[in-house]
Amino acid sequence: MKTTAILFLLTIICTTVFGQTDKTKRPSPPDSVKVTTSDGVTIDVNYSRPSLKGRQIGVDIVKVGEIWRTGANEATTVAFDKDVLIEGKKLTKGKYSLYTIPGEQETIVIFNKTWNQWGTKYDQAQDALRVNVRNSTSTTPQEQFKIDVDKSGKIALIWGDHLLPVQVKAAR
Repeated sequence: MKTTAILFLLTIICTTVFGQTDKTKRPSPPDSVKVTTSDGVTIDVNYSRPSLKGRQIGVDIVKVGEIWRTGANEATTVAFDKDVLIEGKKLTKGKYSLYTIPGEQETIVIFNKTWNQWGTKYDQAQDALRVNVRNSTSTTPQEQFKIDVDKSGKIALIWGDHLLPVQVKAAR
């Protein structure tokens, strides 16, 4: 009887502890994309994918003028293996958290030095780079937030019918 009770207790503990570490079961599951661009920069992005669930971007979520963690859960990270130009502005190789401040016509894209944290713990003093990027519209609306990277170095943030293209080039 004592052995059965101990086994039952261990099963509950293991299920609780290990069940919580399976991030794929989260409402906003993790995803990643890693691409080496045609000019030789490896871009490695790790993020979580929230869903719209009937909410409206700019009204219910991702509000205009407010900082957004650009994903869900832990901070979205972007790593570059070489120094790069982001929209023409220099950023040293390394790993960064990604934040945005949406605007009506443009969005501020922020690369922050503190990357190993929960996504809502933003500290502006740790910003490595801020760039303004013109908002665009996606031809293929996404229920779940998505980040694409292509060989030309374009990082595309896509959610709903919103598309934010961020150009990355190797610094020379």
